[in-house]
Amino acid sequence: WSWTTGGNIQVTGVILEAKLGNPHGVLVIGVNDERWTAEVGQPWRNARAGLKDGDLAPGTEVKLEGEPSANIEDKLIKVERLWIGETKYELYPNRS
Repeated sequence: WSWTTGGNIQVTGVILEAKLGNPHGVLVIGVNDERWTAEVGQPWRNARAGLKDGDLAPGTEVKLEGEPSANIEDKLIKVERLWIGETKYELYPNRS
């Protein structure tokens, strides 16, 4: 987390690409005319949060909350929690 700002932002968009696995999952999110990279949890962390196979598939609209890169031009966020529809998934429940 040393590369993040330490504060949280929210980003809402549509998943364009998803590569899930170890050491963590990576999503590419279309946000307006920008492409953001979102680091989500390891497979066990995503499962513990209640995410199932296919939940983070391309075409899915998501709202992400987490810590952005200290260089905002990177358009990179470490996701702490996310929403698909009205359902909230806490990847890092002890972070706020």
